[in-house]
Amino acid sequence: MKSSASFNTTTSMGRLTLNILLSFAQFEREVIGERIRDKVAASRKRGIWMGGYVPLGYDVQDRKLVVNEAEAAAVRGIFQRFTDLGSATVLARELRREGFRNKQGTLIDKGYLYRLLNNPVYRGEAMHKGKAYPGEHDAIIDPDLWDRVHAILQESPRKRASNSRAQTPALLKGLIFGESGAAMTPTSTKKGGKLYRYYVSMDVIRNRETGKETAPMRLAAGIVEDAVVTEVRRILQTPDVITHVLAALKRDGGVTSETDAIAALHEFTALWSQLFPAEQARIIQLLVRRVTVTAAGLEVDIRREGVAGVIREMIAPRDMEAAE
Repeated sequence: MKSSASFNTTTSMGRLTLNILLSFAQFEREVIGERIRDKVAASRKRGIWMGGYVPLGYDVQDRKLVVNEAEAAAVRGIFQRFTDLGSATVLARELRREGFRNKQGTLIDKGYLYRLLNNPVYRGEAMHKGKAYPGEHDAIIDPDLWDRVHAILQESPRKRASNSRAQTPALLKGLIFGESGAAMTPTSTKKGGKLYRYYVSMDVIRNRETGKETAPMRLAAGIVEDAVVTEVRRILQTPDVITHVLAALKRDGGVTSETDAIAALHEFTALWSQLFPAEQARIIQLLVRRVTVTAAGLEVDIRREGVAGVIREMIAPRDMEAAE
């Protein structure tokens, strides 16, 4: 049986009594909150899992983190691939293209990847207010791999991006030839700390006699690469190429709409600028059969059979982002 009391709050004594009761209720709530926080903190410091977001690579059983072997292998693979690439942006793009998803089923992005790489749970630790404690769970990442990843993360993003670009193959490697049919190979030189890149004919490198020279035998890489990309963009917007691409997409089942395909062909510059150097080099290898340097300029031979596939790939990241 419940008993209740009423107070006449129109009098000073009634208001005083009510305020005293409210103060005790607030005091009791604060004491309970402090006890809960102290209990959580003590449990965290003993490495006990206290609930919340379950990281990829683990499941929860009997209020404890246990290793999910399939997911753990994927996490180790991500750490290892990051040490190989040195770029979270490039790795996130590759994982998205592969359809890699987090524990909630969402395609991962660069922010998620950084959180994963910095999560001390993977080295067997529990965190509380920024301090790490030995956890009850097993580690997924060994100390050597963790240290290698974080040595890279400690570098500035600009330096890591520069390293990625330096490791990227020349855009036209294996594609560019002179009028004589000799390949033009990528070379570089440093002057005053600045890198200068070129494409040089193998005739020059091997001191071969070519008779009267009409076409350039040495070209600045940046200029010729920009010229080829511009020519590719122009060719992709020609009516016969558009017709060929739409027909190819239709034969493949029409997963990509004609509207999206035409938009991608016309927005090639914008889509191209979103790609990283390694991806740009791969796309050019799929699109271009041969570049010939002549006295009159450049002749670019497009692989028409590869255009539809490239357009699908370039649309895919945009579609995935819209779906999230």
